[in-house]
Amino acid sequence: MSGRFAPSPTAALHLGNLRTAVLAWLFARSTGRPFLLRVEDLDTLRVSAGGDVARQQLADLHALGLDFDVDVVWQSERREAYAAAIEGLDTYECFCTRREIADAPSAPHADGYRPYTGACLRLTAARRAQLASTRRPALRVRAGGERFTVDDVLAGKVTGEVDDFVLVRNDGVPAYNLAVVVDDLAMGVDQVVRGDDLLSSSPRQAWLAARLGGRPPGYAHVPLALNRDGVRLAKRDGAVTLADLATLGMDAGRVLALLARSLGLAAPAERVTLQQLLERFDPLQLPRHPWVVDPSDYSDAEVNRMSIT
Repeated sequence: MSGRFAPSPTAALHLGNLRTAVLAWLFARSTGRPFLLRVEDLDTLRVSAGGDVARQQLADLHALGLDFDVDVVWQSERREAYAAAIEGLDTYECFCTRREIADAPSAPHADGYRPYTGACLRLTAARRAQLASTRRPALRVRAGGERFTVDDVLAGKVTGEVDDFVLVRNDGVPAYNLAVVVDDLAMGVDQVVRGDDLLSSSPRQAWLAARLGGRPPGYAHVPLALNRDGVRLAKRDGAVTLADLATLGMDAGRVLALLARSLGLAAPAERVTLQQLLERFDPLQLPRHPWVVDPSDYSDAEVNRMSIT
């Protein structure tokens, strides 16, 4: 069994992504698991450019000292596996647009996800034919509103209702909730460490893993990195990637130290190695609140202090 990190090649990894990657490595190595890397590049509009981005992401992870135990898995090379998984599921076509789903009378989850109300299950044959002539359908799994519980190292037991979620988008691309489950089962992943913005999706994914005949993984949803406005960190927030920070005089070692301090695993201005972090790592002692990234954390003065340690 194994742990993994699974970035999407849409942009360079920022401090929040790198922090999660370090945590995923620590969780895996501290429990004796192999650590795997999967590139989630299914969006065909991004695949051509995504290859270069993914290679830079891998280089950044290696620069921090992270190592992986098998070759990189690319989701864009696994479409046949997703198609095979769908064959054993109870599915139906859905013609609803995003606007129609947003306007439906259902309460959204805390992360903004709006459960599907099953509108296309109630279509007449005539209306279905009419819609099929003007729209390409998505493919949904029939879950029937079951409830499913997962165990999370940090959040405890989390129970959620499983709606009829999308397996294949209307552009023919396998949806995230399908691909991530099929891949984790195929790769032997039994430990999923990722940002807590994905916590509410875990009951759906665990339910699907069980429906496909597998065992759902254990989870650890870790707090996100936020900017000073309390918004999820992004590249637009300035110097938040390894390349950006290098221009400020911060090499990968100093960035690792910054990440370690944010996790309570290093003292101010202390240079650390991944092995040292592994020796200090206790998942139950991790911060449970978001990391607010302040540029003063890596100001010129900070760089100067760290350069003499």
